[in-house]
Amino acid sequence: MSRSWERKVQKNQSQINKQRKKHGQAPLMSAKSGGVKLDTFKGRSYLMPAFLLLFILFYVIVTVSADTYKQTGNMFWLTVACYVILALLFTLRRPYLSVGSDFIRSRRFTGDRSIYVNNIKSISSQKGYIVVEQHKGGNWVFSRVMNRFPTDQMAERLRTFSAQHGISFTEK
Repeated sequence: MSRSWERKVQKNQSQINKQRKKHGQAPLMSAKSGGVKLDTFKGRSYLMPAFLLLFILFYVIVTVSADTYKQTGNMFWLTVACYVILALLFTLRRPYLSVGSDFIRSRRFTGDRSIYVNNIKSISSQKGYIVVEQHKGGNWVFSRVMNRFPTDQMAERLRTFSAQHGISFTEK
């Protein structure tokens, strides 16, 4: 194939994928992605934003009731606004678990991280929790209580993933 023809195909595929995304449909597999299908399970973070809002409420009550409140100035309200924005960011930035063909990907505090099959020691499931143990690094815990993950669906997908790659899967 010629290079110009490949570029035209990729451009058309990109335009079709944009249209499909607007209509809520799954994108077409591209030649660049290698046909990797990801099963993504999204959660909802609400404990950290609630903690931040309670903390800033406490901070405002303590500071406003103090005698030195008149000396605080604009930096006080800037700090309050920054904490509210941080709580909003934690709310909008949803945690997720993506299961690919040979890796698991999730959003951590420092960004998106992946664990490949050779680094997964075992996967365990119990009611409301999924734990992915690693050879190197800490365990990844997905909780229904903390982040509103659909742990039952995740357990089914991770069971097939572990059976496919020979990883031990325990259910308690």
